[in-house]
Amino acid sequence: MIVQKGIKTINPRVLGILLVVTGSTLWGISGTVAQYLFQQKGFTAEWLVVIRLLCSGVIMLTFTSLLEKRDIFAIWKSRNGTLSIILFSVLGMLGVQYTYFAAIEAGNAASATILQYLAPIFVTAYLVIRDKRSPSKKEVTVLFIALLGTFLLITNGNIKELSISNWAVFWGIASAITAAFYTLQPYKLIKEWGTSLIVGWGMLIGGLFFSFVRPPWSYEGEFNGYTASAILFVVVFGTLIAFFCYLESLKYISASETSLLACTEPLSAAFLSVIWLQVTLGFYQWLGTVCIIITISILSYKPKKQINF
Repeated sequence: MIVQKGIKTINPRVLGILLVVTGSTLWGISGTVAQYLFQQKGFTAEWLVVIRLLCSGVIMLTFTSLLEKRDIFAIWKSRNGTLSIILFSVLGMLGVQYTYFAAIEAGNAASATILQYLAPIFVTAYLVIRDKRSPSKKEVTVLFIALLGTFLLITNGNIKELSISNWAVFWGIASAITAAFYTLQPYKLIKEWGTSLIVGWGMLIGGLFFSFVRPPWSYEGEFNGYTASAILFVVVFGTLIAFFCYLESLKYISASETSLLACTEPLSAAFLSVIWLQVTLGFYQWLGTVCIIITISILSYKPKKQINF
């Protein structure tokens, strides 16, 4: 099978790989751009989260309504759907967005993104507890490697002091926990209503909820053409286009392959932070990054006959 594109043809597997790598790289770049806005231009994580969620939510729901020709308000006619979408919006969507940006604000995009990639460890731990079973040898191995990677990342091999602030560690771990919730909680919602609808409402409701904490019209920071472009990049490229590419890749490659290739996100965030923002990562921090990425690789691998969760 080949995918037609004008007079050229693209192998669907290659297309899927290009899509997920593009989406993940944009996510990584977006985190570094957010660090620039926080630490060099004086914007706050709270304000950027509100703007990102409100704008992305409105645009995604508009596209869902017009392109998919769906009644985007149908979910509100279901009591269970209403309660679930509100829970997802506040604890899942808003939770993961704010903790991630707070981790960047307190530390840097590289460490925040890498710590967030501990989320599969929390997902695995939850499934072990839920199923009331002992962890497998693979799961124990992954946990050990993840803990080692985290230790190296936050200490750079020196147990007497942290290489990033306490708050950066706190928000980074919180980001991984909320990302695990974000992954698990909306499973039934997405299966019934579709991804774009659930994520669109999640963004909009999360943004509206957080507007009571930081109104979108109340901002701090140096607002000019450069910062406006940076904010636009975070909303359009780092959210909408990145999300579309990631989801579209699932049509051409498996979910496990997508999860594995998404590791380009922490790598792009780390490299861009070092090159652009002069963030210094020591040898042991790079080693810790590799350890955490290895855990994703191990968890992403599934035998061909194994059924996905």
